[in-house]
Amino acid sequence: MAEAAKKAFVTGHPVAHSRSPKIHGYWLAKYGIDGSYRAIDVAPEAFAEFVETLEANGYRGGNVTIPHKEAAFALAARRDDAAEQIGAVNTLWLEGGILCGGNTDAHGFSANLDEHATGWAANGPAVVLGAGGAARAVIHALKQRGISDIRIVNRTLARAEELRHRFGAGVSAHGTAATRELLVDAGLLVNTSALGMHGNEGLSADPARLPDHAIVTDIVYVPLETPLLAAAKARGLKAVDGLGMLLHQAVPGFERWFGIRPEVTAELRQMIVADLGARE
Repeated sequence: MAEAAKKAFVTGHPVAHSRSPKIHGYWLAKYGIDGSYRAIDVAPEAFAEFVETLEANGYRGGNVTIPHKEAAFALAARRDDAAEQIGAVNTLWLEGGILCGGNTDAHGFSANLDEHATGWAANGPAVVLGAGGAARAVIHALKQRGISDIRIVNRTLARAEELRHRFGAGVSAHGTAATRELLVDAGLLVNTSALGMHGNEGLSADPARLPDHAIVTDIVYVPLETPLLAAAKARGLKAVDGLGMLLHQAVPGFERWFGIRPEVTAELRQMIVADLGARE
């Protein structure tokens, strides 16, 4: 009897904008795997039931995006260390019928910089703009890679303080008024805030204040070159866009569901870049 096709998904509310089906579909075709990966819109009140019926519906697991990441964290019977530290789950899989949850955003962030800014982890101190869920993943990644001076800047200081308490030693919290002075000796500037997205243009920090060796990265990838990255390039600094984080965070989940560790290639990147252009 032939093995059933392997099934995975991405769920959110809304989820039609997700590029994940294109990424995983590319890999399924490339590696000749009999499988599927589809976007499923699930309202928050229906999420628990959706998760409880994964095995019955033939799913090996899937990705979870806004607004379900914290609910997925609560529902997972086992969680990896990244999920525990970040407090959110973006990847689900079944092991012997047990629901397991992980968070691959920190991996995606680090792998993107590894690819495009070799040696970045030796470039601290780091300034992180924003204090939401994405900032938690970035801070976890920075700590994992040994950066011991991480400065969180957020308009609402209390949210930055929450992350300082969560991550402990080496992490400090600041209001936006402190940004200028915090940049003077920083080797890495990371934007995790929505500033710079289409319809939300503007600079949350001025790369002109950074030293010459600094690296600037923005986890926003629509537009691909945000105002922050454009300013960093104009200043002559190394600038890394956020698309690679999206691509690399997809790797561990695909390996869990489909049994092959996929490669992030220039061809895959170009396919997603073309899709971004088509949707704008």
